[in-house]
Order: sequence, then C-alpha cells, then structure tokens
Amino acid sequence: MGAMTATATNPLDEPLRRLVGDRTAKVLDEHLGLRTTGDLLHHYPRRYAERGELTRLADLPVDEYVTVVAQIAKADKRTYGGGSGVRLEVQVTDGSGALTLVFFNKSAHVHAHRLIPGRRGMFSGKVTVFNRVRQLAHPDYQLLDADEGKEAVDAFAGRLIPLYPAVKQITSWRIAQAVDTALNSLEAIDWQGVGDPLPEALRHSRGLTGLPQALELVHRPRAKADIAAARTRLKWDEAFVLQVALARRRAADSALSAVPRKPGPDGLLTAFDARLPFTLTDGQREVSGEIFADLAQPHPMHRLLQGEVGSGKTMVALRAMLGVVDTGGQAAMLAPTEVLAQQHHRSITEMMGDLAESGMLGGADTGTKVVLLTGSMGAAARRQALLDLVTGEAGIVVGTHALIEDKVKFHDLGLVVVDEQHRFGVEQRDALRAKAERPPHLLVMTATPIPRTVAMTVFGDLDTSVLSQLPAGRSPIASHVVPAAEKPHFLARAWERVREEVSGGHQAYVVCPRIGDEEDTKAAAKAAEKAGGDGERRPPLAVLDVAGQLAAGPLNGLRVAVLHGRMAPDAKDEVMRAFAAGELDVLVATTVIEVGVNVPNATVMVIMDADRFGVSQLHQLRGRVGRGSAPGLCLLVSEAPEASGARDRLDAVARTLDGFALSEIDLEQRREGDVLGQAQSGARSSLRMLAVMDDREVIEAAREEAVRIVTADPELTAHPDLRGALDSLLDAEREEFLDKG
Repeated sequence: MGAMTATATNPLDEPLRRLVGDRTAKVLDEHLGLRTTGDLLHHYPRRYAERGELTRLADLPVDEYVTVVAQIAKADKRTYGGGSGVRLEVQVTDGSGALTLVFFNKSAHVHAHRLIPGRRGMFSGKVTVFNRVRQLAHPDYQLLDADEGKEAVDAFAGRLIPLYPAVKQITSWRIAQAVDTALNSLEAIDWQGVGDPLPEALRHSRGLTGLPQALELVHRPRAKADIAAARTRLKWDEAFVLQVALARRRAADSALSAVPRKPGPDGLLTAFDARLPFTLTDGQREVSGEIFADLAQPHPMHRLLQGEVGSGKTMVALRAMLGVVDTGGQAAMLAPTEVLAQQHHRSITEMMGDLAESGMLGGADTGTKVVLLTGSMGAAARRQALLDLVTGEAGIVVGTHALIEDKVKFHDLGLVVVDEQHRFGVEQRDALRAKAERPPHLLVMTATPIPRTVAMTVFGDLDTSVLSQLPAGRSPIASHVVPAAEKPHFLARAWERVREEVSGGHQAYVVCPRIGDEEDTKAAAKAAEKAGGDGERRPPLAVLDVAGQLAAGPLNGLRVAVLHGRMAPDAKDEVMRAFAAGELDVLVATTVIEVGVNVPNATVMVIMDADRFGVSQLHQLRGRVGRGSAPGLCLLVSEAPEASGARDRLDAVARTLDGFALSEIDLEQRREGDVLGQAQSGARSSLRMLAVMDDREVIEAAREEAVRIVTADPELTAHPDLRGALDSLLDAEREEFLDKG
C-alpha cells in the first residue's frame, strides 16, 4: 500500500524525554507505553474531579489502580508483632462509602503527621480487600486543603481536575504535570506543524472542532460542555482512522486472486454427509452455504465464524475442509494449544471414520489422510506427517504453532482455518498463509461472541457468519454462585453434588486459576510483590493444592487427576484420553480445558475463585459441560463480597446462557483500549476514547466517510495528514492485524 512516513516536523512526534526529562519519560514509556508528545496528549483523562464532587468509593474495582478524591475521617497508628511493627490506618470517605489507606513501619511514621482528619486530597493506589474492607496499601497522595497553600486550593476549586489512567510507578497528577508541559510547548509555537487527520470538508460537514482545540479542551476543560465537544471530535479520530485502514484492506483483498474451490457432487464431502448420524441444524446449513459460496470465488475468502459454545463450528469447518480436499487442495487447522489440537484431531478422525484412513488397510477409496502436527511429536511421526503434507497424501492437517515452521511444506494449501483466533499473533497467521503458492482461503473461528459494533470495528474487513442454534441433544446448563466466605456450607454442598453426579455415572471438572508448582508459585509471589500489596489478599487457588485437598477430603475415594499447561505433552494427552474414556471421575485443571475439550459424559463444573476469571472466559469454561443428553451444572465458587462488582459479574454469568449478552457485559467491564486485543498484535491499542458499545453511530458514519475517501483516493495522496495518522496510530503490524482478524 506504499506506506508514507508521518511529517518529520510534526511536534507530536517529538520524543517525550525532550519535554519531561529522561526519568519521567522512561516511566511513561515502560509502564504506559507513551513515547511521544502525541502519545501523551492522546492519553486522555479517565474522568474529572470538581470541588464538592463525591466519588462513589463503594464502586471501586478490586485489583485496579485508581485515583479518588476524598476526605480523611480518622487516622489510627497501631503496633503489631509484639510492638516490632507499626501500622497506620487512615479512613477516607466521600459520604457514600469508605476506603482505608494503610502504611507500615517507617512509612507509617512519615505520613502520620500529614494525614489527619478533616484534610482532603487525591489518593492513588491499587485497590485490594482485607477483612472484606477495600484498602489502598502505601498509596501516593496529594493533599488539596488550605494547609497545602492557596494556589493548590484555587486550582482545585477553580476548574475541573483531570484524573488520568495511572499505574503504581506514576500518579495521575504527575501525568497531568507532563500534559501541561506538552500543551505549553505546543502553544508556544502556535501548534505549528500539527496536522489534522480529519479532512477539512469532513470536519465542516460533521460540525467537528479542530485537533489542537480538541486536545486543549479534553485536558483543560473550563466546563463540561468542553469535554463533550472534545470527546466527540477525538472519537471521530479513532473511528475514522480505523475504518480507513479497514477500507484499504478490503480494497487490497478484492484485488488478490485465489484458486476457486468448488467441490464436485460425488466426492469426499458427499460421502461424509451421507454417513452423518444426525441432521445439520438450519444454522449450520446456512453458514455452510455462505462458506462454499466464498470458496467458489476467484479471490480469497475472509470469513469470521462466530458461534456459541457447542453450536457446531467444528462440523462446519470440517465440511469446508472436505470440500477443499475434493478440489485437490489441502486444508490446515491451526489450534492454540496441543490439548486443543489433539482434541480436534481426535474429533475429526472420529467423525470421518474410515474416510480419514486413505492409504491404510480398511480405509475408504474416497478418503484422505488426516495428520496431526505438534511440537512434541516424536521424530519418526513428525517425518511421516511432513512427508504426507508435501506429497499431498494428507488432505487435512491439524496442528499448533509447529505448522508454521520453515520445514513444513504443502502440496497445495487451499484453506486455512484458525481456531480461537484471539490466541494467535499476526506473524503466526501470516507464516501459515505464506505456505500457499496463491493466497489461500481463510476461515477464522471464535467461540467468544462478539457484539456487532465490535465486529464492525475490529473485523470490519471480514464477512461474518454467526451460529447461535445449538445442535439437537445438547442439554441446558444450570449455573449458581457459591459464596464460599459467607456460606461455607454451600461449598460443602457443591462437593456433595459432584459426588452425586459421579455416583450417577457422570464426571466432573474443577477449574483453578493457578497451577501451584514451584515456578508458578514464584511467579505469583513476584506478581504480588510487584503489585505493592502487603500480601493480605491470598494468592489464587492452585490446581495441585486443590486436587490434593479434594482427594484427601470431600472427594476421597473418587478417581481425581490434574491437567495443566506445564505437564509433558504425552502426560496431558494421556490424562485427556483417560478422562474421555471414563477412567477418571474428576479432572482438576487450569483453563487449558477452556476451548475445544469435548467429553459429553462430564456434567458438572466447579470453578474455584471464579471472580478471578473474565465473564467470557467463565462462559467458555461452562460450555465444557452439558454436551451430552444429561443436564449440565456449573458452580461458581467465590469469596468476593456480596455487594461488589466481582459478584455482580458472577451473578450475570449465572443468570444467562446468552454469550452475546455476556460479551457486552464483559466489554463494559474492560477498558475500551483492550478491544483490539493487545496480545493479538503486540502493539498498543489505538482505542482510547471510542466506546464501541455506545458509539455505534460514530462508527457507522466514520465507515461511510472512510469508504468514500478510499474509493476516490486509495493511496490517500490528497490526505497526507490522514496518511500520517494511519502510520502512527496503526503501524504496519496493526494494519496487518486488522487484515487477518
């Protein structure tokens, strides 16, 4: 696409160290990813404080860094450890709730004379819970009352105070000081050289303010109307640049050529369909029709298949792969973990039967070979798999990252299926697609339902298919929250329910957040130390600890085994095989079972420390039960207080099986900047202001404008400032990520 470099003289590209010094610049870079003046000015306030405003302390999220404005109600200094230690407890209030600030030993003495009742200030730190009370341990603070000097009081009373997303290493007010320095330097040169990514005609037609004014108003608002005007303009920046990137990718994709893959009437697909012991759902037939129509085109399919847990996505993908094999091509399915790759390989070969045994005794004449390729395979099996791929003997390969290695060659790769796409980076998907002589067709699958506005923002260059109908025979899943701290007898009853299910011939999962081996325990301790807590909130429950306690206690006598990501691949496969065969009663596991694991006889899942998992992740885990004819049961065990955001999330999961409704809740709980998925691209997200759940109108309008501009000027020759914004906000990696979905 001929990337252009942003204007060299643009002051927004200046390194921050020139403005704020090396030390502050290093902290901003390492902990917030802010490297230039533009990065800093696009780090917008999370909210604004004003004199008399009462922050609702009761709603503070646990385990997040926050800044609050509150008044000191009381302060107590106490000794502990037989008098060897000193602890200062300061209670601050906003009239609706209270928060405790905690300082230990030397810090307790240092801060005791400043933090006295009646003083008001801004307090910043990580929210933790101790004895069911929210607290900040060793917070940073800035007092705002008269004793701090008239200037501070006037600044606080006279204008809205921006409160920035911050981290332990740099407080909101230090970020505010850096922003002030940046704005002053730009005002000194009258913003000369700062381009505007929104074309003038677009700004005029949409009634949007210019970029310099928007940045001034968002950081230094005089009234709430200033904030609204700035936010509207800055949302447009993000939505428009994203939609321009997507429109350019769509235009480039439509120019690529691919081999049309149209299966004949009497091939492998027909033979497979004839043997199916069940009827495809209406949804599966409809989505398959969309996919086969794409495969028949002379340009590559780019389709996103999203479907509820257990909706039959694998069946749809397999039929597409068989159709490609019918045309003489090969299909590769990329899975994020060895457990999932092995599970897919097992499911596909079981569904195909002798059709998956081409060249073997008893194999069907119309069949093909289905091979597995993972990093842990033995040398002989690996050599055979590689040979089957390069000769074309194997029509289908299921594998992990091992598929991407240089040694892997295909005879004619025609279709790439990426399962759980959010687990893969751009380079990995690219490397696999590059193994085809001409661009292969691409089918991306996810079991995480994606709200329409997110799909339009993130996957705007992919055609989307949705499977929401569950296949016949799937049972409903009942979900309940088990408040272990308030009602320990509920937890005892949960283990009784597990025993009841097992005595009825069924099996159970128990899921824990951590593994509990030496490496994992060290990592947890290091994370706690880095968080700056005093260790009062216990670490998450671990598989190895819980499995031992259950086997010796409430599940004594049952066949209990563990499964986690650091086990040897052969050991993992053996445990999954034994569990699938009914040789184990209870599997205590990490989230390694989150996707793809299919054991219809498993009917109950107990998720320990459920509040430590995300909403969509809980929904994914829950989907591992109720996969057969017996009803499923999911028990969400938590010590989170009843009136807390964590419990609200768990109650939402327990209330509904609608993954799309839960995905909206999940998105609302997370920062908007996470929408594009930092882990997928390796780049910092460009969404800081745009709320994809609420700004649908802006997104749709920006898409219209983007299509119009890109159609008229694909290289953006007439729009150098827009091209520069595209390069800085959506670097090459980001733009490629948008292409792949």
